[in-house]
Amino acid sequence: MKVSRISIVVPFLFLLVQPAWPHEDETPPGGIPERLGQVNFPVSCSDAAQEEFNRSVALLHSFYYSAAVKAFTHVTETDPGCAMGYWGIAMSWWYPLWYPPTAASLGQGKAAADKARSVGGKTERERGYIEAIGAFYQDIDRKSHQTRALAYEMAMQPVHEQFAEDREASAFYALAMQAAVDPNDQTYAKQLKSAALLEPLFAEQPNHPGLAHYIIHAYDYPGLAPRALVAARSYGEIAPSVPHALHMPAHTFTYMGLWQEAIRADTAAAATARKQGDTNSELHSMDYLVYAYLQSGEEQAAKTVLHDLNAVSLENKERTIAIDYTLAAAPARYAIELRRWSDAAALTPRPSRFPATEALTHYARALGAAHTGNIPLAREDVQRLAALRDGLLISKNDYWAKQVEMQRLTAAAWLAWAEGDIEKALTQMRAAAELEDSTYKHPVTPGQLAPARELLGDLLFEIQRPAEALAEYEAALRVTPNRFNGVYGAAHSAEFAGDSAKAKAYYAQLLALCVKGSSARPELQRARMRMAQK
Repeated sequence: MKVSRISIVVPFLFLLVQPAWPHEDETPPGGIPERLGQVNFPVSCSDAAQEEFNRSVALLHSFYYSAAVKAFTHVTETDPGCAMGYWGIAMSWWYPLWYPPTAASLGQGKAAADKARSVGGKTERERGYIEAIGAFYQDIDRKSHQTRALAYEMAMQPVHEQFAEDREASAFYALAMQAAVDPNDQTYAKQLKSAALLEPLFAEQPNHPGLAHYIIHAYDYPGLAPRALVAARSYGEIAPSVPHALHMPAHTFTYMGLWQEAIRADTAAAATARKQGDTNSELHSMDYLVYAYLQSGEEQAAKTVLHDLNAVSLENKERTIAIDYTLAAAPARYAIELRRWSDAAALTPRPSRFPATEALTHYARALGAAHTGNIPLAREDVQRLAALRDGLLISKNDYWAKQVEMQRLTAAAWLAWAEGDIEKALTQMRAAAELEDSTYKHPVTPGQLAPARELLGDLLFEIQRPAEALAEYEAALRVTPNRFNGVYGAAHSAEFAGDSAKAKAYYAQLLALCVKGSSARPELQRARMRMAQK
């Protein structure tokens, strides 16, 4: 086994721009060398193949799958006897923390895994890696994605244990644990176990892209995100050539309500993705940008991102869940966050092969219809949400079925409110909030279009129960801190509940969150008025 430390800084030029989104009025700097971080993954291939292999693994660690496939393919062209090159191709057709591969992607991955086996690893360690990815692609026509993810995790464990000095085995085993989590386990046992494995390695190798990346994912949950802050503030500097590396820190910043840091991360990510033609990453970052701008009182900037989103060409682009989710979520969240209920009611669902993305538009439209008194349309959308939920249950997509059911319950609650059935509205809204408490936020989204518990606060305030509304807003803020509507709802409810000290504290918090905005939102006008009073 050849041991060499190769820093992945090669003279491949690209434009890395960091404009002031959405205006982009700065002159982009000249081309700079590619920066992917530092990876050392010795394999028994030629020297030329080894250098390209390290670069390929760096791309893989940052989930730049399309580029990784090309890079690993180049490895096999450089050294056809390098079985680990085919291993890398197989790894690059699986997207562990994103969404299950399509049938075509599975076919490509299985062919590469089979090729790696036929060429044969030259060491026991290499054969362990190859057998592990082979376990994921075994029986792809009979076994579920989750079953095969568990099989990969089980196959990677002995590789990690037998070759304890191999830091790459540890990194990939940690990722394998995260890919095989039980979405209903809110102890986060596997995530915490993977983080415990990654953190000392990251201290040892602070320029390794995978270690920083996987730590952020391990803690990408309510209450855990602060533990990822060091990695989040490092990752974009480690691998700024990769759009996802620039974007991923925004997950941590969003969970913590650090809106300006989230905006900076996604501004760089979206611009870099656009320059590289990475539409998937560009749109994903734009959805996060819309969310962060709305929380910081910068709705005009959010509107500009929406305008630019509509101008992105999708011709000849594979429609991933990240793309379709953004197309549905960004305009819906803009209307809901700003309480533009007529705009929400006028949304048109887009066709998608992902039922959960279609559900977003029906959900937003139902809320808009209920708030504007369009009872027939609200009923129609509630029924459509039920149908989409049932379809997801039939296809055994339990996570998204639960998300759509949460939306159905919320929409039904506001429909009941519009019809004057307050007790039914409260019962269904509480059920939606409890269901939301039992699940987690998928990485594809910066957050719910509106947290159910926050909407429960809205409902309680509407029926003149401000003290109860305050309790719900505060509960929501513990999970989603610094949300504009949550903070305002807490301030407004505290004011009407007679707690002037708490009301002023929340109004002050709202104004501090929006210090960079020039918003004329009535909520901010009220906050300024109340803060001016003695």
